[in-house]
Amino acid sequence: MASVVVERGDFVLDVTLAVGSGEVVALLGPNGAGKSTLLAVLAGLDRPASGRVELGHVVLDDTTTGRHVAARDRHVGLVVQDYLLFQQMSVLENVAFGLRARRVPRRLARAEASRALGRVGLAGVEHRKPRELSGGQAQRVALARALAVKPRLLLLDEPLAALDAGTRPAVRAELRHHLAGYPGCAVVVTHDPLEAMVLGDRLVVVEHGRVVQAGAPSDVARHPRTDYVARLVGLNLLRGQASGRSADIGGGATIALAHEQDGPVHVAFSPASVTLSPRRPQGSARNVWTGIVRDLERHGDLVRVTVDGAVSVLADVTPLSVADLGLAPGAQVWASVKASEITTYPA
Repeated sequence: MASVVVERGDFVLDVTLAVGSGEVVALLGPNGAGKSTLLAVLAGLDRPASGRVELGHVVLDDTTTGRHVAARDRHVGLVVQDYLLFQQMSVLENVAFGLRARRVPRRLARAEASRALGRVGLAGVEHRKPRELSGGQAQRVALARALAVKPRLLLLDEPLAALDAGTRPAVRAELRHHLAGYPGCAVVVTHDPLEAMVLGDRLVVVEHGRVVQAGAPSDVARHPRTDYVARLVGLNLLRGQASGRSADIGGGATIALAHEQDGPVHVAFSPASVTLSPRRPQGSARNVWTGIVRDLERHGDLVRVTVDGAVSVLADVTPLSVADLGLAPGAQVWASVKASEITTYPA
């Protein structure tokens, strides 16, 4: 359990975070949100300006009493994005390093390091140097080194960032397997939504030094509460004041809803549910707005079109539709979405 405030010039991190035993929390947010700063405090590498950090029943930081437990005495394992393996040491020596720093005798440290390597599937590479390893193997060595000290809290800061796109899916699956068997608390920092969804039992989203949303991955994906989260999960997100089957979203625009709602609401819908037309459509869609194409970007097999207007939206269309509709920056289009494609939930 941590409830801390960290001050860095004009930036203030003010968060409360709780992680249960056997739980993996994925800490998600844009660059500069404060994720790595929080990890540094949990690891004991930085001190909060105010607050308290408690691991189990052990107080690690308490600014009211001045208590601060040094990083080496915290029973915390840390894996950083560059792994920071010692190039002059063998793999076995790297994994044993944390144990030796805790004054564990050399023979016992090397035996435990060998067992840790076996647990991550790297038995037989003990005498290699880090430069002889693949990216995925290096990541597992760093994980084994963190786990060898039997930490009660495991911290992973962008653990897959150093891997190429081809390697990342397999290593991500392996890491999820290892975390599933870890009995302690684990916090994974990432800005990759897929990584967060796969690795985390629970997501905590941080923006501008504050927690803006937390919950199960499926709940966060279905009910984003900020524009940043909506973009991550690929949804359009609007806010409005609902009354009956419509919501006033400001600027004279309203949204027709499939079900009755009252009060402040979030309005979400997929870019795939948005239809673009060069002229006002005559179909059954009750939500129709005009706008100007601002940008087009390849998005998998589709093209994601950004349309600015009274209601600004993202739309996913095929490359053929781009050609047929003459879509280009500056083109005027009509965007429409059926009320049945819209999800609403309290704001």
